[in-house]
Amino acid sequence: SRNRKKEQTIFHCFSPRFLGVPFITAYPNDIEEIRNYFHSVLCLIEVKGMKTNRKTIKVSAAIIKHKNFILATQRGYGPQKGKWEFPGGKIEPGEIPEQAVIREIREELAVEIIVQKLVTIVEYDYPDFHLQMYCFLCEMNRGKPELREHEAAKWLTREMMDEIDWLPADNLILDQVKQQLPIKKEIPQES
Repeated sequence: SRNRKKEQTIFHCFSPRFLGVPFITAYPNDIEEIRNYFHSVLCLIEVKGMKTNRKTIKVSAAIIKHKNFILATQRGYGPQKGKWEFPGGKIEPGEIPEQAVIREIREELAVEIIVQKLVTIVEYDYPDFHLQMYCFLCEMNRGKPELREHEAAKWLTREMMDEIDWLPADNLILDQVKQQLPIKKEIPQES
């Protein structure tokens, strides 16, 4: 419900009883806090064993390393168009994550890769689905990347990784990805 007081809108949001909080009062500039609160409520509901309507999508992503660079691709479709990601895609029925990432990179970028190791598995809740993303460190074996589904691609150094707008799930692993690259050494200035 909305109450008008001193020309401010106040939102009262009732919360589930098991949280022990009867309601939340928030002002319009707290929208991000409200969004985070309801995200945590959904997580608590799932922890308590209650089902939500959110489906889980399992994907594999390739952290493709070449020399001292990592490949990032810019999404060319969907609601996250224009954001940057580590290339990859959905794991098909009967596939293991390693097979999926090899197939996806062949389809999306026309290159053959070698999977070196699993770096991490990301669990992330988007508004409409839960993402489980297997992130593999890979190297190119054959070919040169061709953009078949992406708007753009960039080879990034460790220092460049924070300069682009990543998808939220990919953003979570940047620190782990940076560990796969050497730290840029400063060249001493002559005085």
